[in-house]
Amino acid sequence: MGQHRQILLEHIKQPDQHTLAGYESRGGYQAIKKALPMDPLAIIEEVKKSGIRGRGGAGFSAGMKWSFVPRNTGKPTYIICNADESEPGTFKDRLLMERNPHAVIEGMMVAALAVQSNWMCVYIRGEYAYPYTQLKQAVNECYAKGYLGKNIFGSGYSLDLVVHRGAGAYICGEETGLIESLEGKKGQPRLKPPYFPAVLGVYNCPTIVNNVETYAAVPWIITNGADAYAAIGTEKSKGTKLISASGHINKPGVYEIEMGYPFKRFLEEECGGMLNGRKLKAVIPGGSSTPILRAEDIEDAVMDYEGWNKLGTFLGSGGVIVLDDTVDMVDAIQNLAHFYAHESCGQCTPCREGGHWVEKTFRRINNGEGAPGDVEMINSICNQIMGHTICPLGDALVMPVRSFLTKFNEEFKGKIEDALEGKSTPTKSLNASFGDAH
Repeated sequence: MGQHRQILLEHIKQPDQHTLAGYESRGGYQAIKKALPMDPLAIIEEVKKSGIRGRGGAGFSAGMKWSFVPRNTGKPTYIICNADESEPGTFKDRLLMERNPHAVIEGMMVAALAVQSNWMCVYIRGEYAYPYTQLKQAVNECYAKGYLGKNIFGSGYSLDLVVHRGAGAYICGEETGLIESLEGKKGQPRLKPPYFPAVLGVYNCPTIVNNVETYAAVPWIITNGADAYAAIGTEKSKGTKLISASGHINKPGVYEIEMGYPFKRFLEEECGGMLNGRKLKAVIPGGSSTPILRAEDIEDAVMDYEGWNKLGTFLGSGGVIVLDDTVDMVDAIQNLAHFYAHESCGQCTPCREGGHWVEKTFRRINNGEGAPGDVEMINSICNQIMGHTICPLGDALVMPVRSFLTKFNEEFKGKIEDALEGKSTPTKSLNASFGDAH
């Protein structure tokens, strides 16, 4: 296994790392103690200087986001941790909440100080029962020791934290859909503008929403300094990144790499190479919503924001899905299309209607009932969805669909031609290729 700077996973295998005592014994809660006497603007400047970008998928500067929060509005400011990890192929946040929950809590505390918030919330995916239990236990430990509540660390500053379980909706991973759900309403995204959370978030008050991984990195940045963090990675992609690796590999799991790490080396050294010695066919690099790449596309690929963008895809949430040469690409994209059609909140017509239309067309092709013009029709539907919805869920369907049709066009055309010639054999199941996307 390659040697990487370990920031988030350094102590992850310690059996007591999830406890307050274990976390503190390895330097935990030193960052918040260092931050308490600091000027709030200096904290923001330090996080901005570190170069850390949002680890949930968007990749926007965390420090910049914090700086957008208006001051002296007369309204409370809220800190939200987006733990609604629902992207197929992504499971890194789950590991942090199970094994290192105090790092997440401490990072949120630092963010609260930076924007002078007195109330924080972790919005956690409803299906994450064990991570919820671990996180809730960590919060209770903090309250018992005076690290949360009134007069934290004897500083005179009061700070509360609530852990809120969602009800199992992918759309609530979108920050404004999350906020609607948190307020007790249907989880449907808001229009931006005007509802940018930094200005009009929870209860129309200034709100910071960051990912679990983003908050977990903040204590290290404050303790060791922005320059130390910025020295890791590449010029534009700073620090380390957690990668959820799955699919046809020998060692699936969560890995921490320095930004800019070569993908082929990652596949061989971290993931142990291809399962059963099969041939690599394709890679989805950043979770199911990112465009797929063929094996020949990634000869010189590096794992950072710019590296994947150069190849026409995204680092996203770091959910790497590796596919071998046994995968039926028509079946695979039908599976993903089913997921996105099912998870549409229904607010926008292009996404609500278009998603199911795309899924049904793929199912027809997959079942040996394809017709001439089906691929062109799917592309036409995608044109009506892309950029025409309130939130990016419609785009999250279109990007993989278009990439599958472009990169593996011969498989779609082949199934349609076989159907016309009466030679097609329906695929045995929806999930024959790489499992249920749910």
